[in-house]
Amino acid sequence: MSKKTTKQFDNMLEVRDLKTHFLTDAGIVKAVDGISFDLKQGETLGIVGESGCGKSVTNLSIMRLIPSPPGKIVGGEIFFEGQDILKLSESELRHIRGNMISMIFQDPMTSLNPFLKISTQMIETICIHQDISKKAALEKSIDMLNLVGIPDAKSRIHNYPHQFSGGMRQRVMIAMALSCEAKILIADEPTTALDVTIQAQILELIQKLSRQLNTSVIIITHDLGVVAGMCDNVCVMYAGKIVEKAKTEDLYAHPAHPYTFGLIQSVPRLDKAKNGRLFSIEGQPPNVIDLPPCCPFHPRCEKAMDVCRTQYPPTKNLGEHHEVSCWLYTDDQERSNG
Repeated sequence: MSKKTTKQFDNMLEVRDLKTHFLTDAGIVKAVDGISFDLKQGETLGIVGESGCGKSVTNLSIMRLIPSPPGKIVGGEIFFEGQDILKLSESELRHIRGNMISMIFQDPMTSLNPFLKISTQMIETICIHQDISKKAALEKSIDMLNLVGIPDAKSRIHNYPHQFSGGMRQRVMIAMALSCEAKILIADEPTTALDVTIQAQILELIQKLSRQLNTSVIIITHDLGVVAGMCDNVCVMYAGKIVEKAKTEDLYAHPAHPYTFGLIQSVPRLDKAKNGRLFSIEGQPPNVIDLPPCCPFHPRCEKAMDVCRTQYPPTKNLGEHHEVSCWLYTDDQERSNG
């Protein structure tokens, strides 16, 4: 399958100081608070963290799918192939959303219309973005279902969503997301509510299609096992901020932020004693409404210092492609200035 031919860019996607807030009766929720990252062609980026840290909102912001009100992208830039997505008109955005950048949502049963056949939904998606006939769109839809491993795709395409299992519905969503040959695929917890065997199949499928089509992938997950097996780079999010980002192998070998270390320690291991107690990070994620300008992890951190309670730490480079925001990696002068 051929990819769209366009000018080559160093980064397919560049997110710069992105801020997405929600105005509520209780105050301003800073769901995404000044994050930056890059995504290269063919690269797989993992965004990890506990529930409520801002992973999904980040990627909904990239797609400009934030419900308004109450949500609003209040700052930052999102460059896709040199174009700032935040400055595009709705008609220009439609050319990118679903066509150049596609998203697999968490629950395929709520993402697919239960009243419409799979064929109707896939044909509509393709016809909106590509100038082809319905007959050609149907043939392409069948090809995509075959590509993602749907058996007897020619007849199954005329079924309704409820006639598919959870894993097969997720495959349909992947087929729809890739049907327009998207350059970036965002997978938001793509294996939620699926059993372990189907999870492995879905993740293997995404990885295979990424290599086959040279598609860039962003995977949102809280499963560090998924990240280890699939991702080239990782961003660790906490309370709307990226606290650490690095190459995957570097992150696992040398986790720098206490939160990252806690997440890795929380993963069950086969080489540990069976009767041993599983590690867990003490406490709960903070309320991000009117969060004070300090390190939000300090109440749960065993290495917290006085400066952590008053100022947010600067970002420090620990090596090539490894950054961390933590006062542990600053000198005494920086801490006193902070």
